[in-house]
Amino acid sequence: MKALAVVGASETGKTTLIERLVDRLDERGSVATIKHLDHAPDIDTRGKDTARHRAAGAAVTYGVDDEAWFATGDACDLDEILDDLVPDHDYAIVEGFSGRHLPAVVLGDRDHAGRELAAATDADGVDLDAVCAAIGDLEPRVTLESLVEKVKSAPNADRSGAIATFTGRVRTRDADDDAPTEHLEFETYEGVAEERLAAIIADLEAREGVQRVLAHHRTGVITSGEDIVFVVVLAGHREEAFAAVSDGIDRLKDEVPIFKKEITADEQFWLHERA
Repeated sequence: MKALAVVGASETGKTTLIERLVDRLDERGSVATIKHLDHAPDIDTRGKDTARHRAAGAAVTYGVDDEAWFATGDACDLDEILDDLVPDHDYAIVEGFSGRHLPAVVLGDRDHAGRELAAATDADGVDLDAVCAAIGDLEPRVTLESLVEKVKSAPNADRSGAIATFTGRVRTRDADDDAPTEHLEFETYEGVAEERLAAIIADLEAREGVQRVLAHHRTGVITSGEDIVFVVVLAGHREEAFAAVSDGIDRLKDEVPIFKKEITADEQFWLHERA
């Protein structure tokens, strides 16, 4: 699922732009939207921003603020909502949340934490074709659950009795007296990283008893406590699955050119330079 935000000052037409994006992206797949609210909503009625999202074609819409939430199901924060949307939706468009590290279309004079996909004074000045092309190039949001479901649907899944997984996450500190890590930033050599990861997966899948291997490493800014990397192995037996997961994450760290910058409360540094 590709996720992005539309951020901007008041009266810049954020909702209008989202309506246009939803209408365009709905031709390509299922679209979900999430609206940041400044206060708890009264009722989701005609004319409200969230109702406009759905009228434009959004399959599902959530409204969230700092103290309240409205949607079906249990209350969630933004990351939980996005992760829940991954298996069933192709796109998620977030209105607001300028402080989150999401790629964003920026309207008006608004600071934001994520990568800038496009900028304009208001919605009328946005090149929709260019934005949709940029969305197509975004790294998809992937969860462990979505990878597990994918390996379960492999053609030879009926011959497999084990699924083993590994999840790497941002560790806040190694010891009590460490300065806490606020976030990590990951960069790759585009093309090279994908080729080497594909080669590792092919080697693992060639092993006796291993049916399917999936791996994903996030890039960009990842905050403390968030997941970074997943390895999932479908195999005939647990011994084969465990061995492939262990070797997979070791080889990914050793062979795939991914560079990590650590930002703590005291300093920031690239790990390969520190080493």
